[in-house]
Amino acid sequence: MVLRFLLLPITGPLMGVTWLGEKILEQASTEIDDKENLSKQLLALQLAFDMGEIPEEEFEIQEEALLLAILEAEQQGTGLGE
Repeated sequence: MVLRFLLLPITGPLMGVTWLGEKILEQASTEIDDKENLSKQLLALQLAFDMGEIPEEEFEIQEEALLLAILEAEQQGTGLGE
């Protein structure tokens, strides 16, 4: 217990850096997953349109929404988001 207290000035910053690295990794993984899911939704939408399952007007509305969401996710990933 005393040793842990004495080593706190050394181990404290290391634990902080480790924690920060884990949080950055979690955020990056979440952003990648979001982009992949949006891309999959866009592909599914395109396939549904190509197979005649949805009308062109509905396809265009949903496509625009997905493309905007992908663009927003990319901007947030690069720090350019609002």
